[in-house]
Amino acid sequence: MKDTCDITIVHEEAVREVQQQLPDNMFGMVEIFKALADETRLKIAYALTITEEMCVCDLAAVIGASNATASHHLRYLRDKSLAKSEKKGKMVYYTLADDHIHDLVKIAYEHSIEED
Repeated sequence: MKDTCDITIVHEEAVREVQQQLPDNMFGMVEIFKALADETRLKIAYALTITEEMCVCDLAAVIGASNATASHHLRYLRDKSLAKSEKKGKMVYYTLADDHIHDLVKIAYEHSIEED
């Protein structure tokens, strides 16, 4: 099967409808997907769907990296508004920013294991 149409026919009404509903600026969505496109950051995000809150040390152990490396990735997720941090005593704990991020990560996983 070819990946392109055999002839070119533009369905103007459908195109117009979609163009009217497309956001003018997709930067925010692009930033979310860029942040989660990194395997380590996605692993951290997925871990936070399993356990709502984890400290930097525990997340470092989960990803098999140093605390500094984990902190770097966590800071990136926080800066992109995908994670939140809270200092409790001498520990810093992270959570996902909200249910939207939780759902996005879980849906991506579920989709990835579906059979064709």
